Amino acid sequence: MNYRAIASIALVSAALSGCGVTGASTPDPSLNAKDKEFMSLAPQANVGGEYGRYIVEDPTGAAPGTITVDTYRNFLYFSLPNKKAVRYGVATGRDAAGWTGEATVGKMAEWPRWMPPADMLERWPHLKPTAEAGGLPGGPDNPLGSRALYLFQGDKDTMYRIHGTNEPEKIGQKVSSGCIRMRDIDVIDLYNRVHIGTRVVVADKAF
Repeated sequence: MNYRAIASIALVSAALSGCGVTGASTPDPSLNAKDKEFMSLAPQANVGGEYGRYIVEDPTGAAPGTITVDTYRNFLYFSLPNKKAVRYGVATGRDAAGWTGEATVGKMAEWPRWMPPADMLERWPHLKPTAEAGGLPGGPDNPLGSRALYLFQGDKDTMYRIHGTNEPEKIGQKVSSGCIRMRDIDVIDLYNRVHIGTRVVVADKAF
């Protein structure tokens, strides 16, 4: 990955509506044929300027190539060289379901299959037929959306993910069961920037 080329994008000061933050919007990533087909059918929502995708001054101090999730303000940062970062709006876990800590990307998937986890099946027994059928195939109605990054600690799956969503209107809110949700177009952009082994820091504080 050419971080230097990414970081050399000229920053255009643009006041974001109502939030007093400046940054430069970035172009959408290229989409393959499946992306175009599925995203044309996926739910759409205007999440507001603050939660768009921008290159900003990096507040995290992390090394280039690091993902940092600010669950307090619902932002995800991907650190670039020269103290810049790509900032995305995300939805995070409710207070009782939130997770914080460090992990690495242990697996990556495009339009992944969704399997309801055990704790969710206990809360919502109506999902048992989905689990018994082997999960829900990837597609525009799948809760994991267009991409998923699976978070591991060592060789152990934490069961937490950074993934797309079929509820884009909830970006910027604390609504999930602990996973980090992104707009489908944003998680594709992030997916294209990371690799297996990328460091991920999830923090319950504002940067």
